[in-house]
Amino acid sequence: MTIAKADFIEGLAKGLAVLESFDTERQRLNATLAAQRAGLTRAAARRHLLTLAHLGYLETDGSYFWMAPRVLRFSGSYLASSRLPRALQPTLNRLAAQTGESFSAVVLDGEEVVIVARSGSYGAPQRVLAYGLHLGARLPAHATSTGQLLLADLPPAALTAWLKGRSLARLTPFTLTRAADLRRRLAQVRREDFALASEEHELGVQALAVPLRDMQGRTVAALNLVISGSLRAPEPLLRAMLPLMTEAARELRALL
Repeated sequence: MTIAKADFIEGLAKGLAVLESFDTERQRLNATLAAQRAGLTRAAARRHLLTLAHLGYLETDGSYFWMAPRVLRFSGSYLASSRLPRALQPTLNRLAAQTGESFSAVVLDGEEVVIVARSGSYGAPQRVLAYGLHLGARLPAHATSTGQLLLADLPPAALTAWLKGRSLARLTPFTLTRAADLRRRLAQVRREDFALASEEHELGVQALAVPLRDMQGRTVAALNLVISGSLRAPEPLLRAMLPLMTEAARELRALL
């Protein structure tokens, strides 16, 4: 969304940039680290850190800062008020109960995809879930089936803008790190209307995604199956799971 310069609150943007500086790689930040990650001066970062701590969004020992539970108000409000997760949850649970597998609904947010809904746990007790697949998890779009599916749906100009100057991180030996290779994969995904990724984000993990479209044909999210542990041959996996997921996506269309 583009707004007029007069309507842009720079202080709010800087405060949110500081808050977004915290992630799994940097769970605790001091003013110097926060300034580097948010692109601010150390003095400005320090003021924002102190303000966020004063408001209860950060905790501190006087030198380092880390996120406080209060930040969950944002995600809690989204999950409570957004229609998308509530509409999808029963279908995700039904698919998990049918198959004993794990299903998610995912949306694209910049260079990452975000899990906005997840199925209940219906698999065997010994089932090992892939790392980082909790509700609200953010994963690199280029290395995930959902990301590839949602990127493939972008208009050509938007995809070119997304790729311009972007470094595609290598997460495993199978990750696509060249823009030309990713473009070819996205073209294939566009033709087939599904995405299958094998060990591109994490070794030992396969993922299958299909688009979730509304009644106007717009892709609003991706329905995702994740299988970890022993890898499966693509053909039997697609025969077993793709029709179930495609039918579920068709049924959900009226709700989206």
